[in-house]
Amino acid sequence: MHGPDLLIDAFGRIRERVHATVGGLTPSQLAHRVDPDANSIAWLVWHLTRIQDDHVAEVAGIDQVWSSGGWAGRFDLPFPAGATGYGHTSADVAAVRADPELLIGYHDATHEITEGFLRELDDETLDRVVDEGWDPPVTMGVRLVSVIGDNYQHIGQAAFVRGIVTRLGIA
Repeated sequence: MHGPDLLIDAFGRIRERVHATVGGLTPSQLAHRVDPDANSIAWLVWHLTRIQDDHVAEVAGIDQVWSSGGWAGRFDLPFPAGATGYGHTSADVAAVRADPELLIGYHDATHEITEGFLRELDDETLDRVVDEGWDPPVTMGVRLVSVIGDNYQHIGQAAFVRGIVTRLGIA
């Protein structure tokens, strides 16, 4: 198996977890915060998808699905167009409210672009340096693995919150 196939599998597993974590919940459950400053499922899934969309678009040299697919308008969030959630305050987290179809729809659209891009890659392309601001410089493969790691962390957090919400019967 070559590198792009492994990346496609990893991103596909994230997509599966997004569906399993978000599906069947109400907007109120998605917005629930287990602590006044904790992240909600809605914010976590929006953020992980924004990071994937932002980073893949950058290395692919394409527009983000967020803007090109009209998702920014559908979410109608009070943030600058390029916001990904990095550095968000507790009030910013509270502002991300969405229904499951919206979150899953944006994630699926981003996943489709990600998978299409990955299918065009070969192992050599993954070695291309995409960010010389680090020592050592970051290759495309390293950047994509970083996105996968970040996404797994956030979907795990969202699944944990889902467990609390459903176990406690929060509507």
